[in-house]
Amino acid sequence: MQINRAAADAGRQVDGITLIAVSKTFPPDAIEPVLAAGQSVFGENRVQEAQGKWPDLKTSYPDAKVHLIGPLQTNKVRDAVGLFDAVHSVDRLKLARALAKEISAQGRDPDLFLQINTGEEPQKSGASPADADAFVTECRDELGLRIAGLMCIPPADQDPVPHFEMLANIAHRNGIAGLSMGMSADFELAVAHGATHVRVGSAIFGARARHP
Repeated sequence: MQINRAAADAGRQVDGITLIAVSKTFPPDAIEPVLAAGQSVFGENRVQEAQGKWPDLKTSYPDAKVHLIGPLQTNKVRDAVGLFDAVHSVDRLKLARALAKEISAQGRDPDLFLQINTGEEPQKSGASPADADAFVTECRDELGLRIAGLMCIPPADQDPVPHFEMLANIAHRNGIAGLSMGMSADFELAVAHGATHVRVGSAIFGARARHP
């Protein structure tokens, strides 16, 4: 497996890297063989889609973990906290406040990753690098959230390495261990720069159908 090789090349232990199989848009009958093969962590983009397939899949595979890797609207927070084992897209303080309230109400404790917009792209969510430290402080110290890590999606037309390095530096100075970064095209580079969670879809499930 490529992730084993990437870890070895980086001088890292592979058990410190979580492979998230991105199962968004794929139906249960496509996911079940991957579960049966031993993959246990999956990524979904939408709350409603995940609700439609994962409760039944978890009945058969109770050890499976489902991570929300797509954007989360505040009106979906209750459902998200009830379903997901991790949320990788905590991108604004309003959402963090809603999560803190719902986590307290439900008594669940999903892993939370704060999204940093390392490329400062206007079409992407997340705190700017300049605001990242303050965002961490507000979420962790003021709201009492347990922050498992930081997440970024580098600009598609740029070398991802400076973005991975930037995220790692922000995490290090804030005492945060988790780094959710790297996808099918660049996860090996992400592993080399400290990724603890990589999001791989097409390399596992194949190409997604394109809709007109």
